[in-house]
Amino acid sequence: MTFRPAIKEDIVSIVAMLADDELGAKRENFQDPLPNSYVEAFEQIDSDPNQELIVVEEKGEVIGTMQLSFIQYLTYQGGTRSQIEAVRIRKDKRGEGLGEKMFQWAISRAKERGAHLLQLTTDKQRPDALRFYEKLGFHATHEGMKMHFK
Repeated sequence: MTFRPAIKEDIVSIVAMLADDELGAKRENFQDPLPNSYVEAFEQIDSDPNQELIVVEEKGEVIGTMQLSFIQYLTYQGGTRSQIEAVRIRKDKRGEGLGEKMFQWAISRAKERGAHLLQLTTDKQRPDALRFYEKLGFHATHEGMKMHFK
């Protein structure tokens, strides 16, 4: 198993994983060809040194993905926090412990980049995910709020 930065050729595999669950199917537009908005987003992420779009490969196939963002701020004495988003595992690879390995890698990477914490959000409609994150050592310390514009 290999962790590496995503490349443009990985976009189809990444979007397929993002769309392959109950909630993702409602918000993603996985079609052939993919809408150009995905390519444009990839290019922005790829050009930003504070963003890391990661894929997990096994035997040359993309089987997982996640995005790490590094957020510099003034609080915590000018600290950096890392946020993990869009963690997905290909459906046929779920239940093999890959999620835990991905989070162990992400925690190490956040520390390596000097972050003082790693944060995430999870949809309240995903109680299994919440239990998984708690098992990994994450704590529900804040109540998150969002405002959607579309």
